[in-house]
Amino acid sequence: MMKDLSVLPVQDSKRLDDFIKLPWKIYKDDPHWVPPLITEMKKKLNPKIHPFFKHSQVFLFVAYYRGNPVGRIAAIIDFNHNNFHRDKVGFFGLFECVEHYGFAEALLDTASEWLRNRNMNVMRGPMNLSMNDECGFLLEGFKLPPVFMMPYNPEYYLLFMEKYGLKKAKDLYAYLNEGIIKTPEVIEKIAERARKKHHVEIRPANFKRLDEEIQKIKDIYNAAWERNWGFVPMPDEEMDYLAADLKKIAVPELVLFAEIEGKPVGVAVTVPNYNEVLIHMNGKLDLVGITKFLYYRRKIRGLRSLIMGMLKEYRLTGIPVLLFLETAKAGRKLGFEWCETSWNLEDNHLINKFDETIGGRLYKKYRIYEMEI
Repeated sequence: MMKDLSVLPVQDSKRLDDFIKLPWKIYKDDPHWVPPLITEMKKKLNPKIHPFFKHSQVFLFVAYYRGNPVGRIAAIIDFNHNNFHRDKVGFFGLFECVEHYGFAEALLDTASEWLRNRNMNVMRGPMNLSMNDECGFLLEGFKLPPVFMMPYNPEYYLLFMEKYGLKKAKDLYAYLNEGIIKTPEVIEKIAERARKKHHVEIRPANFKRLDEEIQKIKDIYNAAWERNWGFVPMPDEEMDYLAADLKKIAVPELVLFAEIEGKPVGVAVTVPNYNEVLIHMNGKLDLVGITKFLYYRRKIRGLRSLIMGMLKEYRLTGIPVLLFLETAKAGRKLGFEWCETSWNLEDNHLINKFDETIGGRLYKKYRIYEMEI
């Protein structure tokens, strides 16, 4: 390790503060970066609060050069992942670093050594903290800010990963759909044909019975993604934790179920792009931050399609198109203008073709890296 550089574990509140606030140094001149809420980051990294820690080990490190924080990384072992896939994969995540390869190398060395010492034989990432969270480095699409719950990073991170010896594990795609303003006639025909043929009812979530609705989303989510690369069934506690956060920002009209004879066969969860609000708040939820939140919330124009899940036997029925159509109608009625559908695996040809069919344009890519350790 180079002179005057030290990589230290986060073991007290001062170092945790350095870990959380480092991105403000990395992105101070980047107009597209969206600062996370500091209070939310503290919750996310608190083992007593976040249920992810119940089945995982997470260790945080901060790199200091001459006493100043210059980088950070998390080393992660998700036992649910390794039990489900029967492998020994460790993860790195929450990576940030000033533009100095030596610092990045020291951070990656520290994470890989920590994982290797715990019998992992592959390091994969970034995962922040898992594939059910933000994951991947932005690969293409640097001229636009990220949408809600999607990552963002400088381009030089990609060069650091490749120089270190990490290789592509998988790319993720994001599609921009401006057709929410007006859906093509062919989409409406496919949707109506599916509605009549399968006697499908589309209904919004009932937030007065939220626990029941969340259970239905869980069931569809875990069934629909079961065979996807890297997928790990989301434990009830984690889904409940996510649902509690989404409840604060979700719009009932944009959480839609497709039902046949009262049985849920598909779900579409779409949320306002709150990054259009967070970009003005500088990570703070003080009086000024809350005032900005209330003001800019009314100006959100984008959406993110967060979950589009369909039971396997209904994927080729046109019902997903119907769910999109009803989401687009609800979005237009509420004043939204565009929607990002993300993320998709690069080789999930069915869903990628679907997003293109409904008018989506591939406009961003993300990369997950891995290497043997």
